[in-house]
Amino acid sequence: MAAHFGSRLRKGAANTAVAAVAVAAMAASQAPGTAAESGRGVDSQSASDTDAHGTGEDSATGNSLYYTDLPPLNSPVESSAPSAGPTTGTSGTTGDSESGIPATVLDAYQKAAAEIRQSKPGCNLPWELLAAIGKVESGHASGGRVDAEGTTYSKILGPALDGNGFALIKDTDNGLYDGDSTYDRAVGPMQFIPSTWAWAGRDGNGDGVKDPNNVYDAALAAGHYLCRFDRDLSVQSDMNAAVLGYNNSQAYLSTVLSWYDYYRKDAHSIPDGTGTLPSHRSDEGSTPSPAPTSGPAKKPGKSPSGNKPGSGSSPGADPTPSQPSRPTPTPTPTPTDTVDHLTDGGTGELSAMAGDTFGRKVVVKAVTETGKAVPGVRVRFLISGDTDAAFSGGEIVATAVTDSTGKATAPALVAGEKTGYFQVRALVVGRTVSGVDYPATVTERRADTLVRVGDAPPACVPGGEFAGQIVVKATYQGAVADGVAATATLVKAADNPSEAGSGPYFKDAAGNVVRTLTGLRTDAGGLLSLPKLYADDTAGTFLLRITTAGGATVTVELQVEAATPSPTPSPTPSSSPSSDGAS
Repeated sequence: MAAHFGSRLRKGAANTAVAAVAVAAMAASQAPGTAAESGRGVDSQSASDTDAHGTGEDSATGNSLYYTDLPPLNSPVESSAPSAGPTTGTSGTTGDSESGIPATVLDAYQKAAAEIRQSKPGCNLPWELLAAIGKVESGHASGGRVDAEGTTYSKILGPALDGNGFALIKDTDNGLYDGDSTYDRAVGPMQFIPSTWAWAGRDGNGDGVKDPNNVYDAALAAGHYLCRFDRDLSVQSDMNAAVLGYNNSQAYLSTVLSWYDYYRKDAHSIPDGTGTLPSHRSDEGSTPSPAPTSGPAKKPGKSPSGNKPGSGSSPGADPTPSQPSRPTPTPTPTPTDTVDHLTDGGTGELSAMAGDTFGRKVVVKAVTETGKAVPGVRVRFLISGDTDAAFSGGEIVATAVTDSTGKATAPALVAGEKTGYFQVRALVVGRTVSGVDYPATVTERRADTLVRVGDAPPACVPGGEFAGQIVVKATYQGAVADGVAATATLVKAADNPSEAGSGPYFKDAAGNVVRTLTGLRTDAGGLLSLPKLYADDTAGTFLLRITTAGGATVTVELQVEAATPSPTPSPTPSSSPSSDGAS
C-alpha cells in the first residue's frame, strides 16, 4: 500500500465486516459471470499456487494491506462499450468520480490485457480485472500520480512484513526495490513483494527495465501472474483462484470482484493525478507496523514544552507509572527456519530435443547444517537464460513442498524451439540460503531413420523434368520426427558427397540451377517433399542424397537417358503383275 497509509482514517475492524456484507449483497444482484454466478464458488487453489504455511511468501503481495473501500451501491448504468481512450469528460452516470481511472494508468491496464490476449489467448484476461486490483492495491497508483512514462513520482510501499499483524517475510532483495534491508514490503502500483517481482516482473513499456514502480511494467506482470497455470479467467472459479493467489483473503476477493463488476459497467479516463483516493484499509482496528514515510525519520529531541522526552508535561505532574515488561515469547522455529541449504536430490542430466518433454525432473533436498532432511519447506524453481523452455503449464517459475524425505520435485520441463543452454535455479522460499543451479540443454530435433515414400524409379530424358516429387519420411526411435532440419544434395558419387557439377538440378526462386537445398524441414507427419527436379543434357545415373539432423540419410538413384526410339515397321511388299503375263 501507499506510503501515506499512516495518515489515513481508521474506523475499526468492523469496517471489513461491513464491506464483506455489502459485497455479498451486491454480488447477489449481479448477472451471470460474476462472483454470484449459480453453482460456482471459490475453489481451492493449486498446491503450487498457495502458501501452505500462510506466510504470503508465494503470493504477489505477500498478503499485505489493501483498500477495502467499495464502489457506490448505486452503480452506473451499464454501457455497451466503456471508454478506452484518454477522454477527460464525465460519463454522466451515478458514481462518476469513482468510475474514473487516471489516463496513463488506464492505458497501462488496457495495453497489458491486449498483450496477454496475444501471448496467452486462452486466459481471457479482462482489463477491468487489472483495474479492480489496481484500485484495491494502490488506488490506481495514488490517484494517477505518475509521469508520462508511467513511473510513480514516489515509491508506493506497504508496511514492513515483519510478522506484526502481517506475514513474516525477511528481506530478499537487500532493499533494492523497497528500501528495507530487514523485511520485505509490497512495492508499486500493483504491490508486488520483491521476491515475487524477481521472477514475475515484466517490461511493459519497452525501456529495457522491469520496474515495479512503473504502472506499465506492474500491470503486465500482474496480468501474467493472474494467467498462470493455464487459467481461463472467463471461468469464475479460475478467476477466483487467480485473485486469491494475488492476496489470499476472501474479503480481498469480494472487494476486487465488486470493483471488477463496477468497471465492467462503466469506466472512463480522467486526467492523471485527479483520481479519488480510497480511505479505508484492511488492517483497520489492528496494530500493524508503522507505515513508511517519504521523509527521513525524526531524531529524538525536546518536547514542545521544553521537557525531556518521556517527562511530565508540566513541573510537579505525577509521572506516568511504568508498566512491567512482559517477556517476549520465543517463536517456534518453522521448517524453513531450520534449513541450512539445498542439495541435489538425484536430478541427473537435463537434456531434451526441441519441443520434447525432458525425461528427468529437477529434484532438490532441503537439509539442516548437519545434513538432516527437512520436510514441509517450500522451494521455488526458476528457469533463466535465453530460452523458451518452460515447466508444464507454460510458466517459468514453479513451487513445491519438500516431502517426508526432504525432497521437492519440480514439474516436468518442456523444451521450446530455441536450442542451447539454460538454467533451473532452486531456492528456499522466504529464506536466503544456498540454492542449487541445474544446467539444461535443448538440442535440435533429429531423426535416426529416413526412407523414401514410393518405389517408382525417378527417370527423365536429357533436358527434361522428372515426373512427380521425391518424398521421404523421417522417424526417431520409431516415432514420427516432425520439424527436423534436412539437406538435399546432388552428389558426385556414393563415396564422394561433394556436389555434382552436372546432371539433375533444382531451381531457385529466380530459376537458377541449384544442386544443394538447405533449410528443409519435415512436416507434422515427418514427411519431406522435395521441389521438382530437372535434367540438363548429360545422360547417366546420378545420386540424390538427403540428410537430416541426427544423421539419418537416404540416397535416391536418378536415371537420365535418351528415350529409345520406337522401331520403324518394315514396308509390306505389294503384289505386282507377273512378268509372264501377256503384253
